[in-house]
Amino acid sequence: MVKQVETVQQVTDLKVEKERFFSATHEEIKQGLTTDIYFVKTKEILKKAGRDDAEVVAEIFGRRSGVFAGLAEVQVLLKDLGLEVWSLEEGETFSAKEVVMRIHGRYSLFGIYETAILGILASSSGWATAARAAKEAADGKPVLCFGARHVHPAVAPVMERAAVVGGADGASCILGAKLAGLEPNGTVPHALFLIMGDTLEAAKAYNKFMPPESARSMLVDTFKDEVEESLRLAACPETGLEAVRLDTPSERGGVTPGLVEELRARLDQAGFQNIKIFVSGGLDPERIKLLSAAGADAFGVGSYISGAPAIDMTMDLKIVDGQATSMRGRIPGLIPNPRLKRVI
Repeated sequence: MVKQVETVQQVTDLKVEKERFFSATHEEIKQGLTTDIYFVKTKEILKKAGRDDAEVVAEIFGRRSGVFAGLAEVQVLLKDLGLEVWSLEEGETFSAKEVVMRIHGRYSLFGIYETAILGILASSSGWATAARAAKEAADGKPVLCFGARHVHPAVAPVMERAAVVGGADGASCILGAKLAGLEPNGTVPHALFLIMGDTLEAAKAYNKFMPPESARSMLVDTFKDEVEESLRLAACPETGLEAVRLDTPSERGGVTPGLVEELRARLDQAGFQNIKIFVSGGLDPERIKLLSAAGADAFGVGSYISGAPAIDMTMDLKIVDGQATSMRGRIPGLIPNPRLKRVI
């Protein structure tokens, strides 16, 4: 078991390597090195005052409604500490101020992790909530999370896993998808087409060299008109084409409902009703609804999910040594929530 930091002096003496990734390692998180310093001070004071054996019950609630995510990491953080933990299940919705988690045990065992616990739940629930909004806007059509490039690589897998918890059908980040129990989704970037020099030649090469289970979905906005490229690829058996992807940059007006409507009509008129239209690039729920109505079949959502605001979480001590308590402004004692289930 990783030993927690115990004193302010240990923090003062801590030496940190400068040439490293700035994200915390798993061991550093378990040591308590990502906590706010005041929790270390509290831990040291309680021990020296003979109160480190205080039994408490802490409750956690969100400041606004959302989709709950992050439980799996909190379980890893708190397991084997001799605590009892109750929680909502990941993927469940919660309302503002609803208790989403309850922790019972010696405060000295878990108090130092308050910062990490709240951060895990706040960020993960924010991402999951955004993914749920995108999925609902798609009205049953597939939504993939393409947000890894918009966040620090240390948290990209956390974000994309949370998106799947929220309802996304897949994720492009390798580790994020694997942590969610899925295989990563995505075909190739514009770089392949630029290097190959021709969209059709790149599509043929993809079909030739990639395994059968890899989706044959090709970008068609690199060199020429999107409709022209789509028809070229669809007409060539060597592409094995299943879908075309529109990711038209903002410099050219982005992906519009009119473009999707025209592409769908021309593919159908040419006998390619089986070819799906996948769209990406700056999508949010409003644009997803418009593009879906125009004929889009699937959506790649990036910054709307990755840039979602965290849902502020608060931890309150509600019972200390068997006595109901609270800070002013809150009601002493536990707030009932029959949806909580024992998870540790």
